[in-house]
Amino acid sequence: MEALDLVSIKDASKWASDHLGKQVTTSNISYLVQYGRIRKFSDKGSVYISLNELRKYYNSHNVCRKEAWKEKLGDDLNWVLSFEQYSEAETTKHVHRLHPYKGKFIPQLVEYFLDSHTDDFKTQQFFKPGDIVLDPFAGSGTTLVQANELGLHAIGIDVSAFNVMICGSKIGEYDFTDIQNEIKRITIALKQHLKSSKSLEFEAHLLAELNKFNSKHFPSPDYKYKVRNKLLDEKAYATEREQEFLPTYDSLVRKYDIHLLEDNPITFMDKWFFLHVREEIEFVCQEIKKVANPNTKRILAIMLSRTTRSCRATTHADLATLNEPVSSTYYCKKHGKICKPIFSILKWWNTYTKDTIKRLHQYQQLKTSTMQVCITGDSRKVDITAKVEAIKPQLADMVKNQKIKGIFTSPPYVGLIDYHEQHAYAYDLFGFDRNDDLEIGPLYKGQGKDAQLSYIQGISDVLINCKKYLQPDYDIFMVSNDKYGLYPEIAKLSGMKIVNQFKRPVLNRTEKDKNAYSEIIFHLKDLSLQV
Repeated sequence: MEALDLVSIKDASKWASDHLGKQVTTSNISYLVQYGRIRKFSDKGSVYISLNELRKYYNSHNVCRKEAWKEKLGDDLNWVLSFEQYSEAETTKHVHRLHPYKGKFIPQLVEYFLDSHTDDFKTQQFFKPGDIVLDPFAGSGTTLVQANELGLHAIGIDVSAFNVMICGSKIGEYDFTDIQNEIKRITIALKQHLKSSKSLEFEAHLLAELNKFNSKHFPSPDYKYKVRNKLLDEKAYATEREQEFLPTYDSLVRKYDIHLLEDNPITFMDKWFFLHVREEIEFVCQEIKKVANPNTKRILAIMLSRTTRSCRATTHADLATLNEPVSSTYYCKKHGKICKPIFSILKWWNTYTKDTIKRLHQYQQLKTSTMQVCITGDSRKVDITAKVEAIKPQLADMVKNQKIKGIFTSPPYVGLIDYHEQHAYAYDLFGFDRNDDLEIGPLYKGQGKDAQLSYIQGISDVLINCKKYLQPDYDIFMVSNDKYGLYPEIAKLSGMKIVNQFKRPVLNRTEKDKNAYSEIIFHLKDLSLQV
């Protein structure tokens, strides 16, 4: 390898930024090295990489993917709507990452259709500042957040009380001094609580043993490079090392008298959390109940929920989609070493409280004086004006007088996600009533013909109900992977016409499946106004 081919991490990030036309940080380059995508070269303590290897990686990863996806998904794939020029930090900007949520769309997709720009694909402006936009499947609140940034008023509806709580936490107004004071108080109390537990001491000892073991058997990044290039049988090697470390783990569990999972779990919390962790979560939950300011209380609850989700007894790879509880150390394919479950919430509580404050501050700098509200209800029959009036009377008056300009939403897909179950821990923790029976197209109903017919009727009923609150010349945008071709019938039953559709590649999915995948943004308008 010629010396001139080697560059520093810093220079590599500059080159990659120019090459790709978007910001590539030194952390992005270090990630490629850490996970064996490209090799690391060392000279007198400095780290270098091969520019040729980096160029080959990006060219194969980006150019070939675009052509391969178009071949699989069709030439009508609109690559402009891939938003590949944005980094993950930009697609999860400010409050959009306050809490994990499966199935949400990225803010840039919302911006594209709500903002004032036009291009070869979006040939007209659909919304203008001061308009009201509706999302009848509000989910985690992406439409509401971006509407505020763009100077639009917005209303969200969701059958899940916890989803409404997530939305409300993102669009709320806060006393940051009060939040900081309460975080400090609760953290001090939690640390005092932990003095009677051996969980922190156990975890520190376990981490020390794991670090020694992993440094010896899974040296980074050499091990990951060998696995990626098939120079090592990962499964056989990892299984042997996994079994080799178990006696050390078991002896530490006995030494510190650590209580693991319940033998006969009753609740979700019983099944997925160690006893020590459940006690810490409940302790913090009780401390949050003491908070007087309701907005502060809500955002602290979101911090605790995010912490709780990360502390489930599962592997890193299964965190988004739970498989089976894990009560011992295990080989982690994601990190290429032996990892452990979580035995205390303190680390994640500290991490997420700080991150949440930072994100709220970032969004505060972008917010406009417009109004947003999210209501709990069944979009098929909810009285939108009455519900909004109970929370924001001024916005309800606007709905009565000027009507809602249109909808931007992503309805649930047929038989893909149980939206209540993905946050089951939160329902246990906060005592929310579950409305699983009101979900449209839930996972447990499957994807058969009956499920499809039920889905068509459900989405149509939502549109028919919402149409009563819309301006006559409304614009409705619905994001869906319509693999069963249900939306033409949905439009027909709703008295609407699909006037356009935008097919986009979905590049950064949170699920494990990274195969070529697309979704369509259907543009619907009132049938009676169409020639």
